[in-house]
Amino acid sequence: MPSILQRYATPLTIGLFLVSLISGVALFFHAAPGVFHSMHEWLSMLLIAPVVLHLWRNWRAMAAYLARPAFAISMSVCLVAALGFGLASTVVGGRHGSAQFAILEALTATTPEKLAPALGTDAEHLVEMLKLHGFAKAAADVTLTDLVADSGRDEGDLASAIAAAVGP
Repeated sequence: MPSILQRYATPLTIGLFLVSLISGVALFFHAAPGVFHSMHEWLSMLLIAPVVLHLWRNWRAMAAYLARPAFAISMSVCLVAALGFGLASTVVGGRHGSAQFAILEALTATTPEKLAPALGTDAEHLVEMLKLHGFAKAAADVTLTDLVADSGRDEGDLASAIAAAVGP
């Protein structure tokens, strides 16, 4: 079994890197995010395993490479860039780091009663849709944030329920 893992570590690393690269570029340009978002997240997580296997298989060469100044400089540049983006997104976008999440956070802090008119529907219909989508404790005067917390569901489920309430 180890020889099979060793034989496929590098090809899987390359293949999954290409998937991550292509899906990441597509997401950057907002091309078909519905297609690429889950693909990018899940297959990038799967990429961890072949990378670890690749490092294990090529450890001697990697250890020599890691000792070079170019590695330390490159990692330092990457760390500074990551910290810069992290800090900028926290300052600009609020707690979640982006304007979209800041807006979603503001919307979910309200109740169906207050949100429904802005969505072109009434509170009763919005509450009904929330209940149909698994938010059993939905009520016109319960904040959507509390509803998510009490239901064990996430904001994506909430967004789907709201979209159903304002759908065609």
